[in-house]
Amino acid sequence: MAFINEKTYQNYVEENKEEEFHREFEKALKSVELGKEYPILIGKDQIKLNSKFTVKTPIDTSITLGIFQKDDGNKLDEAIKIAKEAFSYWKNSDWIDRVELAHKAVNEIRRRKFELGAIITYENGKNRYEAMGEVDEAIDYFEYYTKILEDNRGFIREMESRIVKNEKAYSVMRPYGTWLIISPFNFPLAITTTMTLGALLTGNTVVVKPSSDTPISAYMLVSILRKAGFPPEVVNYVTISGELIEKHLTIDGFAFTGSKEVGHRLLKKFINEKPRPAVLELGGKNATIITEKADLQKAIEGTYRGAFGFGGQKCSATSRIFIQSSIYDEALIKLKEKIENTKIGDPRERNTFLGPVINKNAVEKYKNYLKQIQSEGGKILVGGKVIEEEKSYLVEPTVIVDLPYSSPLWKTEFFVPIVLAKEFKKLEEAIKMANDVDYGLTAGIFSEDEKEIQYFFENIEAGVTYANRIYGSTTGAMPGVQPFGGWKDSGYTGKNAGGPYYLLSFLREQARTTYYEEK
Repeated sequence: MAFINEKTYQNYVEENKEEEFHREFEKALKSVELGKEYPILIGKDQIKLNSKFTVKTPIDTSITLGIFQKDDGNKLDEAIKIAKEAFSYWKNSDWIDRVELAHKAVNEIRRRKFELGAIITYENGKNRYEAMGEVDEAIDYFEYYTKILEDNRGFIREMESRIVKNEKAYSVMRPYGTWLIISPFNFPLAITTTMTLGALLTGNTVVVKPSSDTPISAYMLVSILRKAGFPPEVVNYVTISGELIEKHLTIDGFAFTGSKEVGHRLLKKFINEKPRPAVLELGGKNATIITEKADLQKAIEGTYRGAFGFGGQKCSATSRIFIQSSIYDEALIKLKEKIENTKIGDPRERNTFLGPVINKNAVEKYKNYLKQIQSEGGKILVGGKVIEEEKSYLVEPTVIVDLPYSSPLWKTEFFVPIVLAKEFKKLEEAIKMANDVDYGLTAGIFSEDEKEIQYFFENIEAGVTYANRIYGSTTGAMPGVQPFGGWKDSGYTGKNAGGPYYLLSFLREQARTTYYEEK
């Protein structure tokens, strides 16, 4: 059966049921259980501790989303121990059975998709379209990875034996052991899903450590996996501060999505003790190039969405815009007009495009970057104001011009809605500037010239590339369509999430050969 992406909102629109989509989402918003206490999940135990932390929604900081257990490391060690013990039998489970459990889990996610989307909106402030898109992405990972496992028959392949007649040889991909899954706030369901499922489907056991800003989505995922039949010892959930993780790396592998600095620090400590696998996605400083041969209307729409969707809080968000000199002024005028009409506010409202950034620290980061930009000669073309920073965390989408290219900010990941704009004369110059960073996650170009597009694809240093993408110039990768992962400091394994090789990140090869008597 062919793989088909979920695309909930688009399907409702195509079936002339858009109002039904909104009714379902708003009903889900009203049904979200606020203020609930969530336990740590280790094996069959649901554990509550004396030490706890409270999670508020960035939409309205007077609203408590949930109360969570604050582990000091002891429960994480216990969860790792339980998961390692469970690996002794889970590693030999039939891949067909694991696929069947995944199908049961995804059916439950699909049944509860609006509930999960509403939780995401409350957790990190995504508007309903982005929140539902994230649930769709999680569903896509389930459907795509199970298909990959089925297509490859569990990654068991009979090899050719041409030299010795009386031998039978196989290549068998085998799991490593217990993995620690460290997930981010920006895609608390989808990214947690791709890393967790990648490990579980391939016969590894996991301990899930969610972002402290968004721990509910991960809790829901783990609960759904357990309900579907994944043994509780195989998939565990612990809430612990990220600063404590480095002291508790007694696992066989870890998967991490987050900042380059934290990822590199964890990796160095991890492999210095002994060589072990890691799956890392470490952000980007993504560029969009607009040439004079672009459809400017398409380019502005795509760049706007790529830069400011979810407030630039995506690893793939456009952070730099390079515009050819002949259309530079016109493009900036159009982009400025687009930004000035942005609906900023409560993401629970259907017409809101941009909700809050994730927390107070993000607001401070936004303000500090703007101060540094202006101190170095950069100018604010549009935006640059904090709208609210107490009850909510609302800031304006911002475009910066005239920042000297010598500034280190051209190479710094912002993760807030600020983009830098610069003109170029020739495409070769734009490509050179786009590549002039340590990152290499995503990149986009707008041009109606096929030769320019081909030159871009052949010379850009990024793992995910787009030409003329109106839905987001550097964002919106879909599992099974655009495998998502970075080059250079943006990634590590070279096997992108949502792609045909991702599951191999969690496996190692074993050659098996049997010799038999000739009859």
